[in-house]
Amino acid sequence: MSRRPVLRGGRPSWGEDDEGCSILHVDMDAFFASVELARRPQLQGRAVIVGGEARSVVLAATYEARAFGVHSAMPMSVARRLCPQAVVVPPDHAAYRAASAAVMTLLRDVTALVEQVSVDEAFLDVSGARRRSGSPTAIAEALRARVRQETGLPCSVGVASTKFVAKLASGFAKPDGLLVVPRAATVPFLHSLPVEALWGVGERTREALARWGILTVAQLAEADVAVVQRAVGAAAGAHLHDLAWGKDPRPVVPEHTEKSIGAETTFEVDTRDLAVIEAQLLALADRTAGQLRARGLVSRTVSIKVRTSDFRTMSRSRTLSAPTDVAREIHLAARALLAATELGGLAVRLIGVRAEGLSEVAARQLTLEEAVDDSLGARRRAEQAMDEVRHRFGTSAVRSASVLRGNGTPSTTAGASGDLS
Repeated sequence: MSRRPVLRGGRPSWGEDDEGCSILHVDMDAFFASVELARRPQLQGRAVIVGGEARSVVLAATYEARAFGVHSAMPMSVARRLCPQAVVVPPDHAAYRAASAAVMTLLRDVTALVEQVSVDEAFLDVSGARRRSGSPTAIAEALRARVRQETGLPCSVGVASTKFVAKLASGFAKPDGLLVVPRAATVPFLHSLPVEALWGVGERTREALARWGILTVAQLAEADVAVVQRAVGAAAGAHLHDLAWGKDPRPVVPEHTEKSIGAETTFEVDTRDLAVIEAQLLALADRTAGQLRARGLVSRTVSIKVRTSDFRTMSRSRTLSAPTDVAREIHLAARALLAATELGGLAVRLIGVRAEGLSEVAARQLTLEEAVDDSLGARRRAEQAMDEVRHRFGTSAVRSASVLRGNGTPSTTAGASGDLS
């Protein structure tokens, strides 16, 4: 029997039966912007954009700004034209990481089965928490209330029998809502959606499916799997066909391994000044090392990203002799990589530093250099002391003199950590 959603409170409802729906997807609403509003309550109800000025991009926007067409990753110049009355707030990634950690701690109070997939979202398997905390819906409602009460931040939650459907449900619940997709309603729910709602269907895949007349999830599900495979490839076709029928056996995996940590800067004006570029390279190395230490990680590989004035992007990487969390070591490797990058005489628009090949700091071995000369250990201790000062007085409380001597002004510096970008 066909089932259609019922509108309740302005949102579709597929029913309230959450039996067998032990997967929750918690997604913070306009996370960076919400953190800023919590710190600046006078901006509540206003259009707020988080990002740098000039040639930076939008990192987040309140729903009031989104109503004017502003969205994340949009050039700030475009966002300003669309919503000239918006208040632009510079990003504070340390505050966002702290808020994320606080939210994830609350989620782990409910169950140990929490899979954090980015700075602002996570899956939970609450099957083992039902006896203590109630039904999945009750758990979701209590979580939303507690996150709001203890952090001041809104979140939306999807409740379903699989991770994929729970994530879709949280999206339909936004902003600040809850949507349950009963197990029996999984297929009708999916078949009400356009094909691009499926994981893995981007613009090119959507166009490839459209050439075969497949525009909706229902059409994809009813198509012969061989046809879907011809359209998008064997592995992808089989996977999408399974998703269209609600088949997603992936469990919630508590441990999320960060693959890389880094930061990048877009200059206000394209520059050929090597001193300016290297000053920002040092600042990025410093930020990257600080993020490594905050997470108890060390890096074996350093990479850089350079974007020139013609929008060409180049990446270079180097493996270190030993893992490190020291800014100077990261900077030396990054500077050598920059020197070996052929820019073709073009000015630099963007520079980035990334630490890869991560491992726990406890696994780090004392290097021969440190065994003979403790200067590297002294640098690490000095940088740890700087971390403490920044934690107490703000991220700009201590900066390298080399950075301060640089004449270039970056428009935005965005930290990233695996899915934390």
